[in-house]
Amino acid sequence: MKKAKPMDQATLSGVISNLVKEAELYRDERAEDRIKAREYFDGEMRDLPSEVGRSSQVSRDVRAAVKKVKPSLARTLLGKDMLAEFIPVGRGDEEQADQATDYINYVVVPEAKVRQAIEDAIDDALLLKNGILKYYYETKREVTVSSHTGVDEMGLAQLVQDDEVEIIETTEYEDQVEVEGRALPIKLYDLKLRRVKQYGCCKVVAVKPEEFLIHPDAIEFDDSPIIGQKTRLRRSDLVSMGYDKAAIFDLPTAGGEDIATEAEEMSRRDVALKNPNATDPSMQEIDYYELYVRVDADNDGVAELRRIICAGGLTASHILENEEWDEIPFADFTIERRPHQWEGSSIYDDLADIQRVKTVLLRQTLDNLYWQNNPQPTVNQSALIEWDGLMKPEFGKPILVKGNVRDAVSYNLVPFVAQQSYSMLSYMDEEIVDRTGISEASSGLAPDALQNVTAKATAMIEQAGIGRTELMVRTLSEGMEKLFKGLLKLTIKHQDKPRTVRLRGNWVTYDPRHWNAGMDVSVNTGLGAGTRERDMMMMQQVIGLQEKLLSSLGPVNPFVKPDNLYNAISKLVEAAGLRSTDQYFTKPDPEEIQKLLQSQQNQPKPEELKTKAQMAIEQAKLQSSMQIEQARMQANRDKEMAQMEADLNVKMAEMEKQAQAQAKELELRREQIASDERIAREKMAHETALFERKMAADIQKAQAQSIKPLLQSSPELQESNMFEVAQ
Repeated sequence: MKKAKPMDQATLSGVISNLVKEAELYRDERAEDRIKAREYFDGEMRDLPSEVGRSSQVSRDVRAAVKKVKPSLARTLLGKDMLAEFIPVGRGDEEQADQATDYINYVVVPEAKVRQAIEDAIDDALLLKNGILKYYYETKREVTVSSHTGVDEMGLAQLVQDDEVEIIETTEYEDQVEVEGRALPIKLYDLKLRRVKQYGCCKVVAVKPEEFLIHPDAIEFDDSPIIGQKTRLRRSDLVSMGYDKAAIFDLPTAGGEDIATEAEEMSRRDVALKNPNATDPSMQEIDYYELYVRVDADNDGVAELRRIICAGGLTASHILENEEWDEIPFADFTIERRPHQWEGSSIYDDLADIQRVKTVLLRQTLDNLYWQNNPQPTVNQSALIEWDGLMKPEFGKPILVKGNVRDAVSYNLVPFVAQQSYSMLSYMDEEIVDRTGISEASSGLAPDALQNVTAKATAMIEQAGIGRTELMVRTLSEGMEKLFKGLLKLTIKHQDKPRTVRLRGNWVTYDPRHWNAGMDVSVNTGLGAGTRERDMMMMQQVIGLQEKLLSSLGPVNPFVKPDNLYNAISKLVEAAGLRSTDQYFTKPDPEEIQKLLQSQQNQPKPEELKTKAQMAIEQAKLQSSMQIEQARMQANRDKEMAQMEADLNVKMAEMEKQAQAQAKELELRREQIASDERIAREKMAHETALFERKMAADIQKAQAQSIKPLLQSSPELQESNMFEVAQ
């Protein structure tokens, strides 16, 4: 099969030119509505001019509605440090998703000024139907000049070791330095250095509505055959972007044929941005087209996306770049979508006619009050002496008249009908709430009018305003998803080396080159657009339920994980109006959680712990009852023992008394016996003595009788016997 011939530059430029003209025509048709919306917001209603000498007051209902709902949108979408989180789509992407989330939110978002750009896009969406954000990678060249004096050779080597440093001026001179008491010569330098540093970063900007191009047949933002931006850049800007100087200076300057675009720009800004009389060619402005076109340039039958850059025109000679591209770097923001149309609805669409009606009523009401405060005089010219006192009234200045003053001057009284306008103005305010759903509750504040209303009615009215705001948040979050996916792809595509940044007080190195560019994005839309009290109460209930599940089922359960609890705490901190959760709570580390779970694997399950705890309680109750019973029994035993001891003491006392009595009786008996024995012994001894004396007497008597004859016969024996007897 013969290979198809690619589309030539002339044919391609013709296709592009037709698409651009259709897009510009569509843009210009909508320019009048955008101009009028901006005027209504600023309080300039040129389509409702005031009469000369009458009130020119304007009711700013569009501005009031935008300012009521915008704080809730900004708080819900931008009121936290982490605007979006990346979700892994493949196995092993978890760590990359966490790194990408931290890097994009804490590094790219501040550098690219994403918050400011999103706020501008929300403002455009509220007022002009659609807000367009463009994200791109910008390479910057930063030049700094510094002066250094008294630099020695070692310091000089350190200063110029970087290739980015260039010596502009240098002065060499000698000086002396004292070393160990000796003065030694040393060379010193005075330097002037230039540092040229090139670095790149992601950028996000809100596209001006008059510069954005989209095809009128587009049903969705990404299916348009052409999307792009037409702006004006100076020749100097194009040359600094790397384009050939000779080719750029040959391009024609931007003309004034685009009247609609200039009118819209003038309505949006107070002063012109360009000087048509500039004589410096480098400062002349050139029409610059950045287009993303779906066209079959290679004639293979399938239209592919191409990025085409044109300057000064749309012919083949004006094409500066033409290459295949991977995605359209624009994100669309709208607060309310229209079916089968990429363009959304705005607050101006709902309130334009109401603001006109209220403006007329307000002017008429003020005019009536003016007539009441300054009635028109009716004057009898012949009775008036001078006109100054009447036409130029002053305090205390008399009005000179002839005759009766009532005949000279009277006043034409206009009836006061302004009070009839008040009810109509109130009705129109109710109509605003019915159309838009925007009320005091939409800004997160409870309306004062609900002070005397029941709590249920107050909640219903407040919820009605919150519901419309939450719908806006969900619609706007779709644009934020597209934006953050684009920022991730830009970072992966252009970050050519690892980068070390300071995050949460620590230095962390990120290498986006290895991340998965197809990760999903979840926008942290917060808790809704309700009041902080409502959001905090809701999150407290969620945390309370999580605590019950964790306490009953333990940390390892299918319902609540540590990350779930941390997320709930983060939402509670956000609802309290605090931006960063990290200042108060630490995000669980998966490794620490894994170690903790492993250490708890051998521990009993919550059911076992509960059973053991119940058994311990029952055992404690049993032990307690046993101790009580033992104490009661011990008390009874002690009581019985005490009684027995008392009875025993009584018996022992009686026995002791009996024993004492018996002992006393025995003692008396012993004494009686001893006395009887003593008496008996004494009697026996007395009787013995008497017997012995009697015996002795008898013996002596017998002896005397026996020896008496001897004595008589022998005087010697008589003497001895007498001696013995005497002895």
